Amino acid sequence: MGGLVDHSRGSAVLRACGCAVAGLFLIAGCTADGSPKNGAAASGTPAASGTPSSPGGAGASTPAAPAGSSGSELVPELDESKQPKTVAEARDLLGRIVIAEQALGPEVVRSTPFESDPGHWPVLDEGCVWQTAGLPADVLATSTRSFHIPAKDGRGRVRINTTVTVHHNREESGWETARAMEEILRCPGQKLREGEDLKNLWGGSFYRGEQMNTWTEDAFTETGEYVSAKDGGPYRYIWSQAQFGPVTVAVSAKGASGITEDSLDAFVAQGTSRMMLQAKQELGKAAG
Repeated sequence: MGGLVDHSRGSAVLRACGCAVAGLFLIAGCTADGSPKNGAAASGTPAASGTPSSPGGAGASTPAAPAGSSGSELVPELDESKQPKTVAEARDLLGRIVIAEQALGPEVVRSTPFESDPGHWPVLDEGCVWQTAGLPADVLATSTRSFHIPAKDGRGRVRINTTVTVHHNREESGWETARAMEEILRCPGQKLREGEDLKNLWGGSFYRGEQMNTWTEDAFTETGEYVSAKDGGPYRYIWSQAQFGPVTVAVSAKGASGITEDSLDAFVAQGTSRMMLQAKQELGKAAG
């Protein structure tokens, strides 16, 4: 992951696409507690209207909200005594936050391979190519799961990944989000692997209370184009990440022919909000 980023430059990127980022969860039709709004995203084929996938834009962020900030109806106060201190505790917590395919919808199935190696961490190298390294010192545990919606009736294969990462504390999870912003600024075009590329990445980040972010301490979204030598493109690509205390959760989706932007966004919003709800339930202070 990249280093620190110039905050004035990042702020300009953030504000440029703020409306699009802030509106993600309204577009997707999900409430902040992870439940669908008006039935959208509940069926696994989100009932969203829109035009077929087209290029988006994407990314910026800063470290997490200051420790000790007060809770709200949708963001409870962090109970620091519940933060994991060991790898075993972090893996146990992670297991209670990750989601299965049922949380995304009945059409979503597991891909092969399904789960990432728990000892591996993605690193964007100087050439803007994603590589794999060992876990950095600030990560206690992480898990990425791979899903897809099979191609059917003229619609291409839709790919969805979910990631949960557990750090030692809120400050470390905040810097994970900051590095994601730096990567977008440094590499608006990125190679996932041979034959798969992301292009024209753009995005933004909002602390709780900024724009429409009332559901997480820091929300980060990037969008762009996904191009595959096998599947064609460009198709819409979207990544949404949220933070609560030492935990970050994220969902990414790669579009395909025959799926609308709103439908793709709905899967991302459904997955992110569901995992964030579970993180709050595990680490938030009890009401009263």
